[in-house]
Amino acid sequence: MRIGELAERAGTTARAVRYYEARGLLPARRDAQGHRVYDERDLKLLRQIRTLQDFGFELEETRPFVECLRAGHPQGDSCPDSLAVYRRKLDELDALMAELRAVRERVAGQLARAERARDALVAEALVPGGPEPRCELVPQGAPEGRE
Repeated sequence: MRIGELAERAGTTARAVRYYEARGLLPARRDAQGHRVYDERDLKLLRQIRTLQDFGFELEETRPFVECLRAGHPQGDSCPDSLAVYRRKLDELDALMAELRAVRERVAGQLARAERARDALVAEALVPGGPEPRCELVPQGAPEGRE
């Protein structure tokens, strides 16, 4: 098959196929007229690359999977180097999830603090002669009202 058909069947672009070739992930075979030619094995390699990238793997992280397929394994993730990449990616994801949990806790703390402050302002405003709550985000010159 030609590059356009390969790209379409793999759900990518011819430009991406040429880039993967330049990076040594796909073979660059040509016919007698100089056109790129591909077969089902190349489609399998390209689908493996695309799937891993969809999962968030960097392009270079796909190399062990591609090499595993090229070595004749039916699946690109059955080789030791592929398994090592999976382990590293899981460690990376676990670290990112921990960071996100920590950020979420900080944001939740800020929200709770802000709600307490708002509630205190509302309570003060209910006291006769108390201050009127004001929002600091009201644009200058805009009418301010009770919240």
